[in-house]
Amino acid sequence: MKKIMLAASLILMGTVAFAQWGDEEMSEKPPLRERIFTGGGFGLSFSSYYSYVSISPLIGVKITPKLAAGAQVQYRYTKYKQTSYNISTNDYGISPFLRYNFYGPLFLHTEYEYLNYEYPISQSETVRRGFNSFMAGGGLFQPIGRHAGFYLVALYNFSYHEPTNPNDFSPYSSPLVLRVGVTAGF
Repeated sequence: MKKIMLAASLILMGTVAFAQWGDEEMSEKPPLRERIFTGGGFGLSFSSYYSYVSISPLIGVKITPKLAAGAQVQYRYTKYKQTSYNISTNDYGISPFLRYNFYGPLFLHTEYEYLNYEYPISQSETVRRGFNSFMAGGGLFQPIGRHAGFYLVALYNFSYHEPTNPNDFSPYSSPLVLRVGVTAGF
């Protein structure tokens, strides 16, 4: 519920501000340092089943005033708190992406994600597998000053599948992936 309220708040802020992100003109040959942006996300989740902390820095470059490409690196530490055992796991991955700003603060986003995911199968054993995902969706960028801002992205994981047996698992509980973060220079 808190994630939904946060997403709704960010969308409302973005539609009220309606910044002109992506509409500014780039000079014919801007230097690379003016087209690079950095940022990322930070996540926390706490429940009676597990708690996790994640960090996902990103770097990208504006190809045109409306089109950008980049990559995001991900790391997540998860501590499972089941009654029969306590176990922790580490997940990591990389996601090259493309973003296209089509109207004010709104953009389209597509990415390929490789995620090396660790899943507990007993009180002393985990299984590690690599997952490849193709995701696409859209987002909102809310500027904070001229070259920084918050972003909210909602993606659909086209590679998602529901686990069908006990030996099958997925790093995602749903094909819908929501992300919130901050960028600078974009």
